[in-house]
Amino acid sequence: MNGPHDLGGQMGFGPVAPERDEPIFHAEWEKRALGVTLCAGAMGAWSIDESRFTRESLHPADYYASSYYEIWIKALERLLERHRFVTAGDLAAGQAIDPAAEPKRVLKAENVPAVLAKGGPCDRPVSTPARFSSGDRVRTRNFHPTGHTRLPRYARGKVGMIDAVREGYVLPDSNAHGKGENPQWVYTVVFSAGELWGEGADPTLEVSIDAWESYLEPA
Repeated sequence: MNGPHDLGGQMGFGPVAPERDEPIFHAEWEKRALGVTLCAGAMGAWSIDESRFTRESLHPADYYASSYYEIWIKALERLLERHRFVTAGDLAAGQAIDPAAEPKRVLKAENVPAVLAKGGPCDRPVSTPARFSSGDRVRTRNFHPTGHTRLPRYARGKVGMIDAVREGYVLPDSNAHGKGENPQWVYTVVFSAGELWGEGADPTLEVSIDAWESYLEPA
């Protein structure tokens, strides 16, 4: 979707200003926010793609007014309510007052290191051969779905070159909405800055993105 997270090329937000010697966490509560989100995800009720889409679906005014981990917590509340682990009454009361769904599994403290080490691999075998090869010129589709997608808005309808053919990976566009993993080949596609940003772009710059096969057409 064209959500508030998709800022590439938009004006009015000022330059990107990286924080020098930025700490991993800016406040103690952020550590807990990360831990609670990971533990909730480990219950197995939603995918990482649904989690991302929920963050992207926050109202723009709310999203832009929130810090990184505030966005995580606000989205987590929606996920927990959607999957019936909490209710609006629970959230208003700040404690469990209503019956809740039982999770598929619960992450125990002693299992955290192994679970984090395993991660959540999304590579999958694909039954069909890759449609494109390294060096092919391709054009990204110019589409604006209401659901989840990993194709940035600034890179839609643009011509680039296949730099590398990757493996098959779960398609986020369907997986975020419970429509199956539908794995596809993923390609690294390189674009010139001029193709993406037009006149005035730095001619020495290139941008590469990883794109699922259904995002691409022959140029």
